[in-house]
Amino acid sequence: MTHSKAPAALGPVAGAESPQEKLARVRFVLVATSHPGNIGASARAMKAMGLDDLVLVNPKRFPDPEAVALASGADDLLDRARVVATLSEALEGTVASYALSARRRELSHRALTLREATAEAVALTPAPALAERALAARPQAMVSVPARAATAEAVALAAMSASAASIAFVFGTEMSGLSNEELILCQALVHIPVNPQFSSLNLSQAVQLVAYELRLAAAADAVPQTAPFPLARHEDVERLCEHLEQTLLASGFLDPWAPRRLMERFRRLFARARLEQEEVNILRGVLTSMRAWAEGRPKIRHPR
Repeated sequence: MTHSKAPAALGPVAGAESPQEKLARVRFVLVATSHPGNIGASARAMKAMGLDDLVLVNPKRFPDPEAVALASGADDLLDRARVVATLSEALEGTVASYALSARRRELSHRALTLREATAEAVALTPAPALAERALAARPQAMVSVPARAATAEAVALAAMSASAASIAFVFGTEMSGLSNEELILCQALVHIPVNPQFSSLNLSQAVQLVAYELRLAAAADAVPQTAPFPLARHEDVERLCEHLEQTLLASGFLDPWAPRRLMERFRRLFARARLEQEEVNILRGVLTSMRAWAEGRPKIRHPR
């Protein structure tokens, strides 16, 4: 079973979108689900609210007749569901990821209510023409041929991926939810306000609540965020973290025998910052330049 969508660049656009176009970008990720019936019931909850992008991370039993039975007509979502081995793989192509968690954590992630998170999620809209508009606004004489070629390529890639699903809501296993290691891969924590004396929610019930709030938010014409450039994808931020870790190890700042929680803290910092793609590129360029300087290699000079 394969259900793969290309990543999207997100930012503000001028044209109004329909609720369904907003919902088409949302991906539901179920991590290590134990009971196949919960997968089927979650698919039914999603389809009822107009959502159809389901990713399963290492489910205990899938496919399974119980999942089909509980899907109750939403088995087409199960047929298209993508099964992956890790949460990091499930988040590839996303620019925003929201982890559902009922427990208090020692993480510095942004903590949002469900309504805040869903309103924010549907406000993120694809902007494949941003780079093209920025280029057109500059005097042609000021733009070098390589820059024009690179921008044209970026515009073409963004246009190809404009309709991709790129916002993830992540749900943990029925018994213990998401681990801290899984939560650190997401950008924000989402809390559903339940009865503190009885806070237990079935997985599919939590999926239904999130799907319902997303549909409400999508129909409310939330104002798009004003980020001027596309946000960085999950995998690009992960490559930045790997690049940073390698540079810190080479410089001696990071002790491999006592790393403590340094890289975890950097991930939290990047999650709060919600890095744009260009910012990731700049930071990686800085790291490459610093490494070259430390190794005595000549400075890269760009043509004027």
